Parts: sequence; C-alpha cells; structure tokens
Amino acid sequence: MAVTPPAYSHDAEKDSKTTPASLTNEDHLGQQNVFGDETHRRLKSRHIQLIGIGGTIGTVLFVQIGKGLMQGGPGSLFIAFSFWCLIVLTITMCIAEMVSYTPISSPFVRFAGTYVDEALGFAAGWNFFIFEAALVPFEVTACHFILQFWTDAIPVGATIAVIIVLYALINLMAIQYFGETEFWAAIGKVILIVGLILFTFIVMVGGNPQRDAFGFTYWKSPGAFAELYYEGALGKFVGFMGCLIQAAFSIAGPDYVAMAAGEAENPRETLPRAFKTVFYRLTFFFVLGSLCVGILVPYDDPNMIAAFRDGKAGAAASPYVIAMDRLGIRVLPHIVNAMILVSAFSAGNSYVFCATRSLYGLALEGKAPRFLRTCTRTGVPIYCVVVVLAIALLSFLQLSNSSAVVLSWFVSLVTASQLINFSVICFTYIRFYRAMKAQSFDRSVLPYRAWFMPHAAYIGMVATFIMVFVGGYTVFLPGHWDIPNFLFSYTSVALFPVLYVGWKIVHKTKIVKPTEIDLRHNLAPIEEYERNYVPQPPANWFEKILHFLFG
Repeated sequence: MAVTPPAYSHDAEKDSKTTPASLTNEDHLGQQNVFGDETHRRLKSRHIQLIGIGGTIGTVLFVQIGKGLMQGGPGSLFIAFSFWCLIVLTITMCIAEMVSYTPISSPFVRFAGTYVDEALGFAAGWNFFIFEAALVPFEVTACHFILQFWTDAIPVGATIAVIIVLYALINLMAIQYFGETEFWAAIGKVILIVGLILFTFIVMVGGNPQRDAFGFTYWKSPGAFAELYYEGALGKFVGFMGCLIQAAFSIAGPDYVAMAAGEAENPRETLPRAFKTVFYRLTFFFVLGSLCVGILVPYDDPNMIAAFRDGKAGAAASPYVIAMDRLGIRVLPHIVNAMILVSAFSAGNSYVFCATRSLYGLALEGKAPRFLRTCTRTGVPIYCVVVVLAIALLSFLQLSNSSAVVLSWFVSLVTASQLINFSVICFTYIRFYRAMKAQSFDRSVLPYRAWFMPHAAYIGMVATFIMVFVGGYTVFLPGHWDIPNFLFSYTSVALFPVLYVGWKIVHKTKIVKPTEIDLRHNLAPIEEYERNYVPQPPANWFEKILHFLFG
C-alpha cells in the first residue's frame, strides 16, 4: 500500500501540491504510525549544534564532577571520561547515520518500532521521555542550589516558580525563537568552559597571586588514583568505577541533536555536520574539563569534601571555585557561579524541549494519547509542553527535602535511563544495518555513512548494557545497602521490560524480519521537502559570521 506523506513541517512543504496525510495511515507492514507532523522546520545548523552542546553541559561538568574526583582521583577521572567519550562516539555514529537518512520528529525512539518491534519503540520512547522529564526538575533544583551561593533569603518556591514560568514562555514560542534563546545561552556555557580551561593553564604555570607554578603536583601528592571503600588495587578500581558512572551520566549529545531532526532546516545537509561537530566539541570540553579539575584541586581537599558532605550551595562545591579560593582569587568565583546558573537554566530548557518532542513523537506513533499531537499554528506541541512542565513541579520537593538529597535522587534515576536509551540506539542501528544488507541497500547513497560498522554498534551496545547494571553497584558493597538508592538506581531497569512485554502482549507485535523492514518508511515528506527547499543566504554580516563558525 502506498504511504500518504504526513502533513508538512515547513512553508516550502506546505506550498507543494502533494496531498497531506490523514491522522492515521498504514504501511505495507500494517504499522499504524504515520500521523500528520505539524512542527515547522526552522532550526538552523547553529541552533542544532548549540542545542546538543547546551543540553549536555549542565551543572555536572562544573560542580558534580568534583564528586568523581574525590572518589577516584585525577587519573581515574581523566581515564574514565576519555574512555566514555569513545563509547559515545559509537552511539553518535549509529544515530547520525539513521537520523540523517530519515530526519523525523523524535527519530530514534520511533526507529526502534520501525526497525525492530513496535513494543520496543513503545518502551524506548517512554524510557527516553521519563529520562528527559526527570532531568527538568533536576536542573530546576540545581538553579536554586546555585543561587544559595549568594544568599539564603530567596524563597525556594519563588525560585522554582519563576524558572518554570520562564521555561513555559520559551518553549511555547515558535521553534526559531526557542533555538535562538538556547543558542545564546549555550554560547555562555562554551565561553565558561573555555575560560576555565584557560584559567587552569594560566594558574598551573604560575599565573596566580601566589606565583606558584604547581603544574601536576596533585597527581604526585596525594596521587593520581584514590582508594574508595577499600585499600590497595581493589579500592582504586572501585574509585575508577565511581568516575566511570559519573562520566556515563555526564556525557551525551547525539540524542539532543537527534531530537531536533524533525524541525531542522535542510536536515540531510545540516544534521551530519551537526552530529560530528557536537561530538568533537563536547569531547574536547569533557576530556579537558576532567583533566583540569584534577590539576587544580587534590582529591582529598578538605574544603571540597566538606562542601559535598554539607551540601554547600552553588559554585562553593565546584573544584574550580575551590581552586580559586586556595589561590586567593576573590572575584572570579562569583562570575563562575553566575555562569553556572545560566548553564543549569539552559540545560533544563533543553530538557523541556527534548521531553516535549519525545512525547510528541510517541503521540505521532499512536503510543501516547491522541490529544498530545495538537500543535499551535507556530508548530509547538502545546499539550506536550504542559505535561512536561507539570512534571517539573516535582522540584517543589525541595520544600521538604534538602537540595543535595533531591539532586542525588534524580541523578540516580536518570543515569540508568540514559544508558538504556543508548543501548536501544545501538541495537536499533544493528537492525537497520542488517536490513540494508538483506535488501542490498547501497550505503554509499546515505547522507552520513558511519565507519567501522556494525562492530562499533556492538561495542557501544555491550558497554552501555553493562553500565546499566553497574550504575548502582555501591548498594551491593558490604555495609552500604540503602533501599532508596537501590530503587532509584534500578527502577528504570525494571520498568523497561515491563513496558516492552506489556505492549507486546496487548498489541501482539512481532519482531520485524530484516527483509521486511521498510527502509523508505516516512521518507516521502522528506524527499518532497528537499525538492521544494530553497536555501536562504545570510542576510547581513553578522549572519555571515555565524554561518562561517557553525555552518
């Protein structure tokens, strides 16, 4: 049966003479998952790149990374972050090839249903939505925590209310205005991390009030590898695992780029470049960031230990600020705290966007209530935004729990969800690859062709699958059993198979054979868009500069 293309998502598409789709439609496999996508393609390359960077760089890179330093020491922290960047590279290649070929709304969670099993698409979609939605109150909580660096006089409820209202205003605007807001907020993060890297180099060679060229002193004393819970080699290995878990929670990026695919302008040209650029820049930031904190502060620094133990506010727990205090630098901590506040706010804003689009994608596939497909005339899925902001109200847990406790709860919950999501992406790609082989599909025609495939996909899948179960390992150590930590670490692990099996039983879905996978599913509107797309040159010198820097 011929597939009627969905409703168009760009003015050029809307002007074409192709008939828009009805709300439901079946392909030759009988999959009822083609609904009218009413979002608009208005995000430029620079918007998408900074959404990917902005959604990944939050408080973890500036504050929470200190906890990893305490657990494993500078050597373990640097090795763990460098290693995990390689794993993220395999995931990036998997998702880049699939999404560049079929750039649709909420792509990779929908691919799981198309290339594997509708039940997997349901489980993966809701897992990703829960992951993104849980991150919103995490960053809202962090914003109030950061403000306490200056004063405790601001009421918790007022901070939360203001931030949620701002998120609502930004995410209800037309997509191009959201993209512009996130672009400039993310630029602030880039300036901050580059500034902190330069700060590290300057002070380590003696450019500080004490004229102390300390270099890699702290790698020698107290040492490069810390012992955690146990003495000797076992303690150092446990410390390394703590750093690896920190890296697994901190480093992402390709999933945020992918979530903008359905609203990307000229996606088959824009997305391949965005995936590569975002990965290389984030790797630069995270690897050097993990190196910098180990240079600036010893892992046994009493002020850092006390800051995390006592739940000190904002940048007070940041290794960078602790280093500034050690060196007698007084003004910079306030600047860093202000930029960390912007980072937390921007990250939360990106999470609202991604959670909204993942829920919208589920609705388009018929895996979420139908009313969630409703968009405003500017292409915003308004009811999805409302649902996500309602979940953000969980931030009010701060009224009865300390910020530090609430933060740790959300960190534990979303870590496993992110790793499950990465495993699904790799497994989905393997099925996509097998379908191309089985159907003699020429990969050379793809907008982006990943290298070392499918071996890289297997490496990414195995690594992330193992880390899913390692994430809460501390509760199994003698004397460290803690029921809340166990539940938050493994709730999503238990929920995923329940979602998969439940949908499979109710809807009697089957795993699609590689020879039967529809590799042209959802391609009709994209090809129509490409035929009608007319690129717009930069309108002025400022846009020319941005185009030169970001493409």
